[in-house]
Amino acid sequence: MEKYVNLKVADGTDMEAYTAIPKDAVGKNAPGLILLQEAFGVNHHIRNVADSFAAQGYVVIAPELFHRTAPPYLEGDYADFGAIAPHCNALTNEGSGADLKAAYHWLKHHELVNPGNIFSIGYCMGGRVSFLANAVLPLNAAVSYYGGGTAALADKAVDINGSHLFFWGGLDKHIGQDQIDTVIKAMDDAGKDYINVKISYADHGFSCDERPSYNEKATKEAWALTLAFFKNNMR
Repeated sequence: MEKYVNLKVADGTDMEAYTAIPKDAVGKNAPGLILLQEAFGVNHHIRNVADSFAAQGYVVIAPELFHRTAPPYLEGDYADFGAIAPHCNALTNEGSGADLKAAYHWLKHHELVNPGNIFSIGYCMGGRVSFLANAVLPLNAAVSYYGGGTAALADKAVDINGSHLFFWGGLDKHIGQDQIDTVIKAMDDAGKDYINVKISYADHGFSCDERPSYNEKATKEAWALTLAFFKNNMR
């Protein structure tokens, strides 16, 4: 587990986090990225995403958000949501906020990271947490892929710091248009910058190549826009 670090969280808990470092980074020039897991943990898919961003020059940290209730390195089964539901239900905004601050602190003080260029991105459950990250951390920008439950955090829109990129699947039965509308109205009312993308032919989890809902075309298009979005929000 040499790519993992152990972080001390403000509430006294310890949290494992997977890290990915660019091969050729020197000095404090690399952007930092907090990568936020799906409900199924910092699994093979999320680690691959971290490595993909590292290959693009980002120093990445993916904190294990279930660390208060689950053993380290938990990887859920995509076919058995019930087994990981208790860990999802145990999450709180306060706890996740503390976890995000610990991950941000690690990036900000990393020997390769430019502290003026730190971002977050999250998938599924992590999409909601990425929205929370943009509200509690001084991020340049943040991205949420099909973030279920984000509508419940709509009141946090007034605290959003950086521009936010939202991806939704038009075939997603888990996140209705009413939820999307709630989030976007909150962003409009708060006068925040955002890009809102609904891919009509994509389903929930479209960017995970280990799920039946994977859509290669949608993933490639979202990836390209994500990289451009981060680049355009660097200082």
